[in-house]
Amino acid sequence: MADAPTEFLKGTLDLMVLKTLSWAPAHGYGIARWIEQCTDDVLEVAEGSLYPALHKLEDEGLITAEWGITEHNRRAKFYRLTPAGKRKLAASHAYWSRFAGAVSKVLETSPASA
Repeated sequence: MADAPTEFLKGTLDLMVLKTLSWAPAHGYGIARWIEQCTDDVLEVAEGSLYPALHKLEDEGLITAEWGITEHNRRAKFYRLTPAGKRKLAASHAYWSRFAGAVSKVLETSPASA
């Protein structure tokens, strides 16, 4: 667990959810755990953030949901990426990569080399 929770920049949770679902359909807990494990628990996904994001992505037609049974034999809603979600993921990934690269340049550039 991280020392202090890291807040997500606007839109990054949506991007991470879409990326998670690009591998396979998953339920909410599975999505949250995958993000936390990928980031070595630096990013903690709270239910209060995840489920509103999932509902918004579903309303936007980027994901669909259907009921299923988890690996622990519990009923849960499983989310799946739609074709529109795949397109949004590709566009958002490209944007995020450019944005992160630009921020890195600012942090790594000294005044003498600017």
